[in-house]
Amino acid sequence: MKNLVILGAGTAGTIVANRMVRKLPRDWSVTVVDPAPVHLYQPGLLFLPFGARDEAALQRPRGRTLRDGVEWVEDRVEGLDLDRRSVRLSAAGALGYDLLVVATGARLRFDLTPGLDEARSAGVAADFYTLEGAKRLRDQLAGFEEGRILLNVVEMPIKCPVAPLEFLFLADDYFRRRGLRDRVELVYATPLDGAFTRPLAASLLGRLLAEKGVKVETDFGAAEVDPGRRVLRSYDERELSFDLLVSIPTHSGVELIERAGLGNELAFVPADKKSLEVKGHPGIFALGDATDLPSSKAGSVAHFQAEVLEENLLRAAAGESPSATFDGHANCFIESGDGKALLIDFNYEVEPMPGRFPGPVGPFSLLRESRMNHAGKLAFRWLYWNGLLPGRPIPLSSHLSLSGKRIPAAVAHLAQ
Repeated sequence: MKNLVILGAGTAGTIVANRMVRKLPRDWSVTVVDPAPVHLYQPGLLFLPFGARDEAALQRPRGRTLRDGVEWVEDRVEGLDLDRRSVRLSAAGALGYDLLVVATGARLRFDLTPGLDEARSAGVAADFYTLEGAKRLRDQLAGFEEGRILLNVVEMPIKCPVAPLEFLFLADDYFRRRGLRDRVELVYATPLDGAFTRPLAASLLGRLLAEKGVKVETDFGAAEVDPGRRVLRSYDERELSFDLLVSIPTHSGVELIERAGLGNELAFVPADKKSLEVKGHPGIFALGDATDLPSSKAGSVAHFQAEVLEENLLRAAAGESPSATFDGHANCFIESGDGKALLIDFNYEVEPMPGRFPGPVGPFSLLRESRMNHAGKLAFRWLYWNGLLPGRPIPLSSHLSLSGKRIPAAVAHLAQ
């Protein structure tokens, strides 16, 4: 029996396992290694700080998220022997593989910014990228009636790069509904030179921040936090004061990748951006937040990558070279407050464009606020649990479609 081993059972690893267990020949097994007993729906964390109390619905036992036939090893990976094609586990010994998928996700590195951990312990800094952090922030915001909230992205890349913007839009709405908006200052400190990385979307999102009275401090490289003075200091010695700091810390790959020598300086796995094969390691593939790819670290991206990876894993199992290509496709609903949201759809080469999604008569508007987009954002949770995560076919191409988009002349040739 040959074995496909998948390291990590987050969004990416679970989708791949559930798809491959139905597609691989019968002489193959599918094994997933992950020590966490619970699967967390991470997009739902965004709403907890603003009063949502449905955290129980954001979690499901790991065993319920994996299809019959997938073997789940509830254990921690201690190391990899790449020469012997073996995974060393904490309790269960060695696990051999014929094909390996790295879907170990990303770590939040609060420890890499001096003073940040101390500020969190003192209750003057918070996060919403973890379940416990989002719940604590819910209590902190409930008691916040006056002062400056500073949201800082320490450095890129991060999981869900639009989430910081969504937080600010929802914070504006939250304090308006409480009648406190004129007493609360919202400030966004970003290492980018604008609100987002893509010019058209950055311009629109920047205007929305300005309309909502959010001050933006660009090119801000956070160097340290002074919890006593409640100051965030940059490498160029700018200082931003705060009453509450909401931090999106540096992200990195997991320690296992560091120990195995598979990662870059932040322990993200260098993979071919089209085939998803780990560079220099035939038979090992990587996807999701664990990679160094220039695509967004988001659930939609993991889904699109999984569809491409399925074909390449089947080819590898048959002794053939990868041929399917991932184009960097990403799409994301962006909550903008007041029951509205935007939608962006783009890839490596094509930036977000206006239009309709998923086609000319699609219900969702691109780069424009609408209540339908907000409804789509909320409905995505059901689709996640019942369609995307189980690996069921979803009628959306893994590759970017230009159908329904108003195409600038500069990219019109791509529609041919």
